[in-house]
Amino acid sequence: MATDEKEKLNPVEEAKINSNYLRGEIGQELFDENDFFGKDSVHLLKTHGLYQQDDRDARAAARASGEGGKGDKAFIFMVRTRIPGGKLTSEQLLAELAIGDELGNSTVRITTRQGIQHHGIPKHSLQETMRRIDAIKLTTLAACGDVNRNVMCCPAPHHNETVHQELQDLTDKIAEHFRPKTQAYYEIWLRDPTANEEVCLKSAGPEVEPIYGPTYLPRKFKMAVGLPEDNCVDLYANDLGLMAITAAGKIIGYNVLVGGGFGVTPSAKKTFPAVAKRMAYCEAKDVIAVAEAVVKVQRDFGNRADRKTARLKYLIAERGLPWFKAKVEEYFGAALADPHPADVTGFDDHMGWAEQGDGRWFYGLNVENGRVKDEGEFRLKTALRVICNDLKPSIRLTAHQSILFCDLTAEQRPVLERILHEHGVKLTEEISNVRRWSMACVAWPTCGLSITEAERALPGVIDQLEVELAKLGLDRETFTVRMTGCPNGCARPYNSDIGLVGKSAGKYTVFLGGRLLGDRLNVNYKDSVPEADLIATLVPVLTYFKHERTAGETFGDFCHRKGVEDLHAWADKFTAESQPA
Repeated sequence: MATDEKEKLNPVEEAKINSNYLRGEIGQELFDENDFFGKDSVHLLKTHGLYQQDDRDARAAARASGEGGKGDKAFIFMVRTRIPGGKLTSEQLLAELAIGDELGNSTVRITTRQGIQHHGIPKHSLQETMRRIDAIKLTTLAACGDVNRNVMCCPAPHHNETVHQELQDLTDKIAEHFRPKTQAYYEIWLRDPTANEEVCLKSAGPEVEPIYGPTYLPRKFKMAVGLPEDNCVDLYANDLGLMAITAAGKIIGYNVLVGGGFGVTPSAKKTFPAVAKRMAYCEAKDVIAVAEAVVKVQRDFGNRADRKTARLKYLIAERGLPWFKAKVEEYFGAALADPHPADVTGFDDHMGWAEQGDGRWFYGLNVENGRVKDEGEFRLKTALRVICNDLKPSIRLTAHQSILFCDLTAEQRPVLERILHEHGVKLTEEISNVRRWSMACVAWPTCGLSITEAERALPGVIDQLEVELAKLGLDRETFTVRMTGCPNGCARPYNSDIGLVGKSAGKYTVFLGGRLLGDRLNVNYKDSVPEADLIATLVPVLTYFKHERTAGETFGDFCHRKGVEDLHAWADKFTAESQPA
């Protein structure tokens, strides 16, 4: 590894070394009298698929009642189900909704990586949660932690060609290939503690984890599989993006993109967001072996002293892409070709109705910020139950936190729409473009890293933005708006047309100039903008775009072409002229 042997490892590395393959003290602490886990266990739990959190909204109530836990915190847990490519059955979705109702905070959340999150799970319900997820043939293992996380894939069920099925099959193979092999998950969460059962597992040695080894990866690792003409999984935002290259309707190989990642620590200038770099092309038969080589180079050379700079993007920035490619070739055992000329050209969110190519249909329903809930007249959760029970569609989750209902007959189409309307759920065609293309991270109150609101703030921001876009005649424009409660970038704000990133309580940094295709970073346009001023900050730039765009130019491309100084100059003049005399 890149870290000098004499250099002190960071505490998470120490916890992994001493954990005996992710066991640590989790099993003992799970049944103690506390409503929280110790520091080392908190680190290890992530690879098991859960985060220990503090409901900051509930802190005051907990303190007032004297029922607060350690440090008066209101401890809860987020449990994330790993769902490669977002593929579910109706029965599995119904079971996930039931877990949310009975063990969590009564909602579930579709993630930006096609998984499902449960929030508000108390410690005493964790084992039951894991067992119920396992019972529906899903898992939380490797949904988080220093391993390869949920593998993303274009979810569209196009059955009139083989490419999409090949992509989805590859996604399943990758997910299985990189799944941690330790039995710790089974021992802690699934085995009956009263059973007389012997689990044989050596306490050390690479044979337990042939890819990861006993210390796993230096940091989280993200993969996505997609197409040049449809970058719906944001290939360039991943540590490893596999872009399928096709000929005569078949996948012949993959462009290998490496080093994407959006986490930033504002106090550490050494940190930065990055889109992936085009490293190589490999034949389809070699793609898993090449992916393994990429992971192993990161395993052996990634920074294990400083987690802030432990992602693959920092290794590539430090050593250079030529060095990294040479190392991957060394681990793979053969030279790799230069990337194929093909690159991203389109992005389909798969919303609305589409034929599958097998006589059936799928429908993409936009789910704002991925939150599935019943609230007032909006009863999406109940609608999903009716749909899954009555129509029994197969389900796909998208990278934009939405749902595809698949394998529907023509006769079922009006039934689906009726069920949604009866439960106060707008069809995708009934919402604005800007809302359709927006997304936010969870942020406050449960994410411990969040500085300010995101999921709870963005809908109101979009409400105001809709009004201004309609006034400007730009309401049919397609551009991405993504909000996060901190700079870690979980909703991928740094390659969007408009990124709103939490800077401090109630204030955001406004980034402009990315684009829907996801292959370019945006830039800092304005810092520390109060939530109440976000729309006033954007309107001058949108007005400039309306008057000065070239034919067919997108908002992100316009901002990129003009540059920050030019945008500021025009906005300042516009604002001054708009002031009453």
